[in-house]
Amino acid sequence: MYLLKIIVNRGWYPALITALAVAGYFREWPLKFIVPALIILLAIGLVVTVIRAREKQLELSAVRIRQLAEHFNRRFMSDSSLSIFVIIDTLFSLENPKLWEWARACDMSQRILNGWCSSFIERAESGLRLRKFADYLYTYLNELWLITSRYHDFVEQFYEATDKVEIPPETIDQYNKLVTEYNAFAQNFRESITELKNIARTGIEPPSVKLAREITAVR
Repeated sequence: MYLLKIIVNRGWYPALITALAVAGYFREWPLKFIVPALIILLAIGLVVTVIRAREKQLELSAVRIRQLAEHFNRRFMSDSSLSIFVIIDTLFSLENPKLWEWARACDMSQRILNGWCSSFIERAESGLRLRKFADYLYTYLNELWLITSRYHDFVEQFYEATDKVEIPPETIDQYNKLVTEYNAFAQNFRESITELKNIARTGIEPPSVKLAREITAVR
């Protein structure tokens, strides 16, 4: 039984089936014993193959989610020029105390999101090392969605603020660059969710990853 387990786990079941069939033919074993044995081995092999294929897909999905999180953290968080919080900080150059109050509140939120995102990436990497993809993938996917959704709230708030105050052209250019790259990230995230839905539960739909709105010259 131990030898059989090793053979099946290593994908050698086709060779085992062939060897058993050849041995049965030359030794003239009764077909009523050989055929059921071959069918059982084939069924075990197919089940193992399906399980392995699903585990591989789960692993690839887990890796992609971690890569998305790393890209998000690198391009849109901390002191990146494309961080919405860095863009919000430029509003302190305007003579608008109410806007300053909102910008200061965003600074605290930035610290929380930075810590949350860094912690998430560390936990995602730990989950990959443990190789418990089915256990962690649903949680990690939904947590990344929560992080990006909260981040998008600040992007949307900035967009709405530009309706009320005049924003310097260079700040608008910086924001629109953020929108272009962020929407590319959001599209990749949507595609990852779509792919994952074919092999596991997700709890979220691709359209729930919202796109940012660009500031146009005429609004």
